[in-house]
Amino acid sequence: MEARALWLLLLVLALGSSGWAEEYIGLSGQQCAIPGNERVDCGYPAIGKEDCNNRGCCFDSSIRGVPWCFKPLQEAECTF
Repeated sequence: MEARALWLLLLVLALGSSGWAEEYIGLSGQQCAIPGNERVDCGYPAIGKEDCNNRGCCFDSSIRGVPWCFKPLQEAECTF
C-alpha cells in the first residue's frame, strides 16, 4: 500500500509541475491523476481531447493500451 501511495504522490507532483493538469476544464489535477490500470473509460474510440473534456472527463494520451478519455476521481463530499 505504501508503494501505491508513493506512486500516486509522484504522479501528482509530476503532473502539477508539467502544466499538464491545468488543461482540464472544471477538474483538478488530482481528480485526473489516475494510474493507467485504474482508469474507467469515459469516451469512445478515437475521441479527441476537446470532446472528452466536454463530457466532464480527463484526457491523457501518454500511456498506450489504456483509456485516454477516462472518468475523474470524485471529490469527497462532507456529510454529517
